Amino acid sequence: MKPSVLSVALAAIAMSCASSTASRAAWEPVRPVEFIVPAGTGGGADQMARTIQGIVTKHNLMKQPMVVINKAGGAGGEGFLDVKTSSGNPHKIIITLSNLFTTPLATGIPFNWKDLTPVAMLALDEFVLWVNAEKPYNSVKDYVDAAKKAPSGSFKMGGTGSKQEDQIITVGIEKAIDAKFTYIPYKGGGEVAVQLVGNHVDSTVNNPIEAVAQWRGGKLRPLCVFDAQPMAYDEPIADGKAWKDIPTCKSQGLAMEYLMLRGIFMSPKATKDQIEYYVELFKKVRATPEWQEFMKSGAFNTTFMTGADYAKWVEAEEKRHEGLMKEAGFLASGN
Repeated sequence: MKPSVLSVALAAIAMSCASSTASRAAWEPVRPVEFIVPAGTGGGADQMARTIQGIVTKHNLMKQPMVVINKAGGAGGEGFLDVKTSSGNPHKIIITLSNLFTTPLATGIPFNWKDLTPVAMLALDEFVLWVNAEKPYNSVKDYVDAAKKAPSGSFKMGGTGSKQEDQIITVGIEKAIDAKFTYIPYKGGGEVAVQLVGNHVDSTVNNPIEAVAQWRGGKLRPLCVFDAQPMAYDEPIADGKAWKDIPTCKSQGLAMEYLMLRGIFMSPKATKDQIEYYVELFKKVRATPEWQEFMKSGAFNTTFMTGADYAKWVEAEEKRHEGLMKEAGFLASGN
């Protein structure tokens, strides 16, 4: 029996609809996703990446595995160049710090954030001015007065790395109070905190997560946070004080603000649906209790951005870092 014209037409329509549906199917990874960390193991970026990896696995947020890979060479340049040269590969993403700006500006490597595809700002990391709890600095004024009275260069500021965030903040403090510090670089925030506890340096600007254990143990004292507003977390840490009780540096007369990016980028030439996949993935990650606990444990600023707003923020921060590093003499020749 021959098929009727109607049945043939209906079959054609069905096939057309199926084809159209398939063409509109949302993109998703078809092989493991490499999550590049342009920093060493155990640091803040590595902790965040592995927290995300654990959340994605626990809650089955991806069909494919997420594999964290550390590429720390050249102050993170190794990781940035790896993703830059993976054009059109949507199975490679990278978590960035402010070394997104500082590394190319300080080293002159052939890389700029515009070589990548912006996905999302996950959070901003705070910086706090810390002193040893045994010192008589109970306020920013006490600290500034002591630093200005000390012989030039005798006040020691400990920090992570050279020509990176901690040293940039140190230069900003010097300019704000008209004093000169000796900056001593260490390999990581944990070591920096230990050096302050041992009175080998006079102060640090560690992230909250890097010094909270020593604050809780009564060894360190926070004086102010380099943000426009106090931190939001109200759970007591030490002596009945919470993160929210730490005043802003600006409110205490130290006009310096600095926050560090915790953002996601992907390889160049990503398509709209590939970007949307990762934006939605990270929205799901942010909604989990594990992520919220991680934000709380590190007293993060939980600002979230995507799209044009994120790109504009990154562009403005690049210009700001270029200005700060130029003033400090940190720019590589040619920048």
